[in-house]
Amino acid sequence: MKVEEKIAVITGATGGIGFQVAKKLGEDGYTVILNGIEDEAGAKRVAELKEEGISAEYYGFDVTNDEAVTENIKAIGEKYGRIDVLVNNAGGLGGRSRFEEMTTEFYRFVMALNLDSTFFASRAAIPYLKKGENASIINYTSNAGWNAGGPGAGIYGTSKAGVHAITRALAKDLAEYGIRVNAVSPGTIDTPFHAQIKSTKPEVFASWKNNILLGRLGQPEEVASVVSFLASDAASFITAETIQIGGGQALGI
Repeated sequence: MKVEEKIAVITGATGGIGFQVAKKLGEDGYTVILNGIEDEAGAKRVAELKEEGISAEYYGFDVTNDEAVTENIKAIGEKYGRIDVLVNNAGGLGGRSRFEEMTTEFYRFVMALNLDSTFFASRAAIPYLKKGENASIINYTSNAGWNAGGPGAGIYGTSKAGVHAITRALAKDLAEYGIRVNAVSPGTIDTPFHAQIKSTKPEVFASWKNNILLGRLGQPEEVASVVSFLASDAASFITAETIQIGGGQALGI
């Protein structure tokens, strides 16, 4: 391994925003380690990146499983000797449920998908981030972390509020090692995540832009460019911050 080779680990990177982040960091010169739970998709994405001259690898594991996360992050760290950037991209709505009908299993699943996964991956990566250059962790929160989410998305909002808090807590905890911790808060981004409503209720999908100050949905590449910035030397004095990437959506027009 070349001394100057830098390592970026991106969870949930086999599609959507995660893949664009991996691609952008690869273009920035990182060796990118993609995580996911769909091995076929992972292999396909790695092949796509390699065709563009990007050094890439795939590790399949469930980010809600602490043992699997620890084992795989350790394997990555030991193989490359360092981790320079951890992007905790994996997460999601997980479904919708009002609190009165919410099962304990659903509650725990959504919290695990968004908050536990961030903790597990960060904890496992810290020893290797300490060996990195301008090392940082980049998490994903959401407007729902501030406004508590829409109908049935209350526990999603709760989990993302937790990500906002753990971002700041990690930043405090890791500052002495020079490890920065920040978060991005994407607004409504045009990804396959919205494919079903886009195809079945195009009028609803089209109306979403009416709640966005800039009058359009975001693109995955626009999130990736901010993640790239936060990982770069240009952001070397930025930590414990959350950057909204929503075209003004957070203002609630």
